[in-house]
Amino acid sequence: MCAETLLDIAMIHSDSTIEKARNGEEKAINSLVGLWYKRIYNYSYRYFLDHDTAMDMTQKTFISMYRNIAGLKDTARFKPWLYRIVANHCHDEDRRAKRGLTISFSRNTGEVEQFEKTADPGIGPDRRLQNDEMGEIVKEALKALSPEQREVVIMKEYEGLKFREIAETLEVSENTVKSRLYYGLNSLKKALKARSITKETTYYEG
Repeated sequence: MCAETLLDIAMIHSDSTIEKARNGEEKAINSLVGLWYKRIYNYSYRYFLDHDTAMDMTQKTFISMYRNIAGLKDTARFKPWLYRIVANHCHDEDRRAKRGLTISFSRNTGEVEQFEKTADPGIGPDRRLQNDEMGEIVKEALKALSPEQREVVIMKEYEGLKFREIAETLEVSENTVKSRLYYGLNSLKKALKARSITKETTYYEG
């Protein structure tokens, strides 16, 4: 059983922890932060491609979680509720950037690797370099999407959320989610095709 599956199982069985957190139990709140930190960070990083901004969004998300979890009525809705918080913070940061407070997109990935997939020692240096380059191209193509398309692609293709969960997170219909995903993936394919990269040769986990 892979670690990701174990993580998913832990998340599914975290209702009692969420309930304790709703009642203000600090240990339970810290447990939720530990359980969800990587996913919230990864979502934020893929949205902005900047470590410092991702860390800021992650911190703001868990501060908001701490302040508002007592008002969460249904523990089963914790996952879309938490993703809605981080999505809202990312949108706010995006709007601030467009008003002139631009983000400096860092290329220093040293710290990011502790959250992202580590290099496979079985892959040769040439293949690893090719994977890294392809990963950067995919990231740049993802950054070029509209915020609405980008968040849906990240939630579905990277975070593995179901259409229903994404619709609930973004407070839109499932058809709207599917439409944004379709056009987002279409734009990604065109961007990759322009760089002569196909699905068979692209390393998507970068």
